[in-house]
Amino acid sequence: MTTIAPGQFDAAHRSSRRGRELAVRVVELADAVDGGHLLIFGTLTDGCLVRLHSRCLYGDVLGFEDCDCGPELQAAMDAIQDEGAGVLIYLEQEGRGAGLRNKARGIGLGQRTGLDTYDSYHRLGLREDARDFEVAALGLAGLGLSAVRLMTNNPDKVAAVRAAGIAVERVALHTVPRSDAARRYLAAKRTRRGHLLPE
Repeated sequence: MTTIAPGQFDAAHRSSRRGRELAVRVVELADAVDGGHLLIFGTLTDGCLVRLHSRCLYGDVLGFEDCDCGPELQAAMDAIQDEGAGVLIYLEQEGRGAGLRNKARGIGLGQRTGLDTYDSYHRLGLREDARDFEVAALGLAGLGLSAVRLMTNNPDKVAAVRAAGIAVERVALHTVPRSDAARRYLAAKRTRRGHLLPE
């Protein structure tokens, strides 16, 4: 288990979100492939809310409506803010680990052929999901937590956190699709990768 060194908590500050102030600490997860950052809000206790989130420039930042990434991130942060504490693990795993350019290639191929993004990735010689959540899970374990409420629909994330020795209560994170493309994407996540999503 990776333990967070006390000096890593020097990246601490307060910030405002939606009219309320949050205490934030930032810890780097140094890994060239599956790294990112732990954003720790408030004072953590066992059973706190946690979100493992892979970066999605299109959904998180640009507000594109073809996936559920942006709404999931906002819903998770709203829940953490309402409780006053929790952890957002923001991972640099754009395009399910394929990178932004390959993600764009997959989306474009899907639009031209009708393939879902998983089949598009296969056609391009890419893995349908190249992410690994072990680094994130070990970073979470390094915070000394023995139990968390994990906001996810992805069973792979649940399994990774449990493998790090942390008890997990899964909290469903369902959002309303904002486009036909988003509906198709969610259906593919459910049927192709076993995401726990409503029909």
